[in-house]
Amino acid sequence: MAAAMAVPRTRNEELEDYSAYAHLSEEQLLQIAIERSLADANLTPRQNRQMHAHTEPAVPTQQPRFHPNSANPPSESMCTQEHFFSKDKDKVIAWTRHNGHLQVTVENVNDIDPFLTAIWRGDAMAVQEVINSKSKNINEPNLDGWIPLHESAYYGHIECLKILLKARPDTINKQTNTRQTPLILAVGRKHVSCVLHLLEQGADPNITDNQWETPLHKACEKPNEEIVELLLRFGASPTKTCIQGGTPLHEAVRNKKLEICKILVQAGAKLWAKNIYGIDSLFTAAQCDAVDVLNFLICKGGNINTQANDDATALFEASKNGHDEVVEILLKKRADVNKANKAGLLPIHIAAKNGHESIVAILIPRTNIAKVKYSGISPLHLAAESNRDDVLETLIEGGYDVNATLSDDWSKMHEDRRSTALYSAVANRNIEAATMLLEAGANPNLDIFNTLLVAVRKGSMEMVTLLVQHGANVNALLPTHPTNFPAVLAFCIRHMLMMKYLLDNGCDALSCFNCKYGSNPHPPIKLRRNGHERIYCLNDEPSEYCVQFCEIISPPSVSELAGPIINMFLDYVGHVKLCSRITEYLDSYKEWAHIKEKTVLPCTLMHLCRLKIRQRMGITRLRRINTLPLPGSLIKFLSYE
Repeated sequence: MAAAMAVPRTRNEELEDYSAYAHLSEEQLLQIAIERSLADANLTPRQNRQMHAHTEPAVPTQQPRFHPNSANPPSESMCTQEHFFSKDKDKVIAWTRHNGHLQVTVENVNDIDPFLTAIWRGDAMAVQEVINSKSKNINEPNLDGWIPLHESAYYGHIECLKILLKARPDTINKQTNTRQTPLILAVGRKHVSCVLHLLEQGADPNITDNQWETPLHKACEKPNEEIVELLLRFGASPTKTCIQGGTPLHEAVRNKKLEICKILVQAGAKLWAKNIYGIDSLFTAAQCDAVDVLNFLICKGGNINTQANDDATALFEASKNGHDEVVEILLKKRADVNKANKAGLLPIHIAAKNGHESIVAILIPRTNIAKVKYSGISPLHLAAESNRDDVLETLIEGGYDVNATLSDDWSKMHEDRRSTALYSAVANRNIEAATMLLEAGANPNLDIFNTLLVAVRKGSMEMVTLLVQHGANVNALLPTHPTNFPAVLAFCIRHMLMMKYLLDNGCDALSCFNCKYGSNPHPPIKLRRNGHERIYCLNDEPSEYCVQFCEIISPPSVSELAGPIINMFLDYVGHVKLCSRITEYLDSYKEWAHIKEKTVLPCTLMHLCRLKIRQRMGITRLRRINTLPLPGSLIKFLSYE
């Protein structure tokens, strides 16, 4: 089966090979259809008209060109179809692909125009008989504008083509609805003998299709060196541009066909010709990792610092795509490593963003740090944002400032107004990246929204511990929602262990009891528009209202935790007076009576001494409490263990 499914060299051989499939099941035929679909999608639309009148008309095989930088390159055809004959030649087995869906059908040969099937078979005698009998108008196009000459050129049946052309020589440059000539169709299918005969009979090699592509474009797009030489010998222009400005040289470079590129340049192709995106052939070579072609174009005088319309250089493009050898060649030829695109990004930026560590390492010593600062964004930011840990490490070792901040323009592109690489690492929950940055000296308190708030909100105990150990402000406030207590406590209501860890490390519990309403009646809790209790999050709208801690623990969804939370807080404060709302909650549960009693009874001297010692030590020293020259039992006491 594997041997039978190989694509044959000629159309006649192809028909014979497929005759072995007549006995296969529908599932097996579908598998063959898939193989065919992957092998060749540039097929004739006439069959769709003849054999499947009940389905949608075929989309022309010629498709628009797309931007080479596009992340989603187009498929060759939205709707394609191919056929082959059964063993007894009494049926035509056809497969159709339309928008990614495959369908296999079987049609009786008697239901199809016999003249058409004769052309498909390459039956020159049958074609000649029809012409001699004058029973068929061979110049009559179908709905897609195809005449029999197009079919013969497409399928590469040279004898049929000669007969048809002799009968109607005036149809040699006849165009389909998509302005495809027989020559373009033959070139697209690499039928050398048909191409040669058409050219010898006077086919115009410079007629373009509806995308302004000439046969030479097609010969370079579906590269065939012999056909390229034939077309040039018969007067094809190597400088004509398609609808998007691409030249045959662009296509040859894209396909990494060095010999074809040499032929085109010798014939007068312009190295500096740019398409509508400002991309020339050298830029294309860098973009496609066409190393040999790139060296050739450089030797022929190609512009090393060529730039596209967005000011991206060939070096930028090679760095973006991870083409190490291309980058080395361009740098060896002294390409400017400090040319930025219109967004202000340098090659090192895009290499860092896409995780090309080896290229970043090459670019670090060559890139001007002043240019990086001027861009308003460090490669560290892009590496951290994209979780490129290897690149991050390389940049840190290369001396890049771990505390570099985004410019206002770059920062405004993020809703949270982040400014450091550390913030991105924390937001991504990337412990390894955050550790590297912090150990290299990153300050966790530079962002508008403290990185600790982000870690607490995401519930990452490991990240919280890491940040606290490196000096994160445990008493940071929310700039968008004023509070009279540390904002981290609002985000770990349901995470008691995290809350205790923060309190152990100096988070201010006393401020949680400083309610501005005191023993007076409290206003009702503000609700969101959807009726749910207000949750104070980083992405809420800014507010001038100062939130009280008793409001945070008031919603029914968390009110059952109010008692245990207050009980924990009392271990970190001295004498406090509860506000009316907290008192009300403690009174609502009998099992919380002992908690309320703790606020009434005087604090023990031991408790007050612990608070005083911790206060005098300060938050910074609390993180190193285990290093104090004190008895272990005393350290445990001071640490609430």
